[in-house]
Amino acid sequence: MTEYIQVSQELDALAINPEIKVTKRNKELHFENVSLHFSPLSSRTALVRFENQIESGAYILGDGFQMLCQTAGKLDGLVDIGRCPDNNNSYRIYPEDAPRRFYNYLVVEQSTGFHLYGFTSCHRFAGYFELQPTGHGVDIVALIDGEESSPQHWASNQLESLTVLHGDSLEEVYNEYANLISNHHPTRIGVSGESPVGWCSWYAYYADVTRQNVIENVDIMADKLFDLEWVLLDDGYQAFMGDWLTPSEKFEGGVKSLIADIKAKGKKPAIWMAPFIAQAESDVYKNHPDWFLKHNNGELLKAEDITYGGWRCTPWYILDASHPEVQEHLTRVVKTMRDEWGVELFKLDANYWGTLKGQRYQKGVTGVEAYRLGMAAINEGAGNALVLGCNAPMWPSLGLVDAMRVSDDVERDPQRFEQIAKETFYRSWQHQRLWLIDPDCATFTSLPNQGTDRASYEFHRNVLLASGGLLLSGDPLPELTPFAEETLARLISRQRHSSNASTFTSLSMNHATLKLSEDRRLHCLFHYDDDLSEYTLTTEYPCDWFDYWTGEKLNQDPVQIQIIPVNRGLDSRAIVSVVHLLD
Repeated sequence: MTEYIQVSQELDALAINPEIKVTKRNKELHFENVSLHFSPLSSRTALVRFENQIESGAYILGDGFQMLCQTAGKLDGLVDIGRCPDNNNSYRIYPEDAPRRFYNYLVVEQSTGFHLYGFTSCHRFAGYFELQPTGHGVDIVALIDGEESSPQHWASNQLESLTVLHGDSLEEVYNEYANLISNHHPTRIGVSGESPVGWCSWYAYYADVTRQNVIENVDIMADKLFDLEWVLLDDGYQAFMGDWLTPSEKFEGGVKSLIADIKAKGKKPAIWMAPFIAQAESDVYKNHPDWFLKHNNGELLKAEDITYGGWRCTPWYILDASHPEVQEHLTRVVKTMRDEWGVELFKLDANYWGTLKGQRYQKGVTGVEAYRLGMAAINEGAGNALVLGCNAPMWPSLGLVDAMRVSDDVERDPQRFEQIAKETFYRSWQHQRLWLIDPDCATFTSLPNQGTDRASYEFHRNVLLASGGLLLSGDPLPELTPFAEETLARLISRQRHSSNASTFTSLSMNHATLKLSEDRRLHCLFHYDDDLSEYTLTTEYPCDWFDYWTGEKLNQDPVQIQIIPVNRGLDSRAIVSVVHLLD
């Protein structure tokens, strides 16, 4: 029997699964498994259908399950924004020949305004959307990945919830969506605090980092780069992946003593770890093989068996966070770093691997649920320290991190700068709503084996200027160029003045605005192709217009309309408008 549930005056949802009960409360649809059988829930468990909802010329934005995946564009020209779609040969979250999935939320910009279809919870199951062409148009179908989990092992038959929102303003729709999410996943306290500003070792030294490298950079911070507060020791300090409390030979005296030196210089220590993985050489793997994810035949599961195998020190084995002893282990490691070492921020990398599907200690526990159990154990150990998610599953991390990386790893390369810009801008609405966003590090100084031109660095600085969020230099500080040092100082000044993210009014991501004061607005313009050679900026009152970086005044008399030229190809501008106050 066909059942339609009224979502709004303009929209009905068609219930299409007789084993799923659908109820509407306020602005959300809630789902309950009411099957009389104990059949496992499939990876394509359909919930509801929204019929003929997308115009032919609509612009679409869809999120991915993990950090490195987003999709955008028109129906006939959808583009993978990141390098690693969920269904590519590396990640294999779902088959390449299956219908394209838009995880977490789907935004449609068309003549009737902005329409957002979004899951408001992610406790046990990842929710996603598929677009299905019909003879009348394009339907949107909401589904969940049941992970073949059997209901007889569940504590509750409640599934995840979703909402459908409509508005004339993108900002208005996102704000309402974030409020609904917070009812299911209250944010951590750090989300309302200041975004960390500091330095990270990775993009200066990568895994070759030494104790001396860190000390040299901290000395520069203490001597003249006073506003860089945080020191993030990234990958390379540990003996093996998985043995986070055991330092490598490059860190004589141990990490604890290095952290003491960092704090003695008046800086805040932060550390990198990948809590859900371990390599075969590690003690945690050798001593506790029963802690790791298994295939159905009982053999230990390597990440490469089912997904991307990892970027170094492979093969990776996956800790099963449904195991109580693993939870205790995670809490103990992080608590040691927090209480005994003095770490104040944890950058948790490779978090996506904590959600991998396999045979777990607790029956019926999904990868999403196990990951959340592991993160809860980590948070218990972290106490009041900040937690930053990286290479993470997006919605499974809701309510569990203070900050979230929203882009790929930065490289000193124009194509990667453009990619990071789009990845960050599409997720910038999440800043200070779900978590503090991390657009990755500021890199303005070329290395011997990695560098680009001045124009590309200028594009990168405008991306960070617009973004807000975390601001961590990734350059070797003793080698900063005058351009890099001046740029970093101006970005820090912007952060101190306002830590908000700039607001985009369209999914084209060309023009972002930020209120600096009652009479000043920052306009960040981004140009990705050869279609336009100028942008038109308008204001309600006559203004003076200035280039943000040079201070050059762009007009003679105050005007409400200002034409800003841009170069062909990849380009950007940062413009400040100042309302002309009459005497």
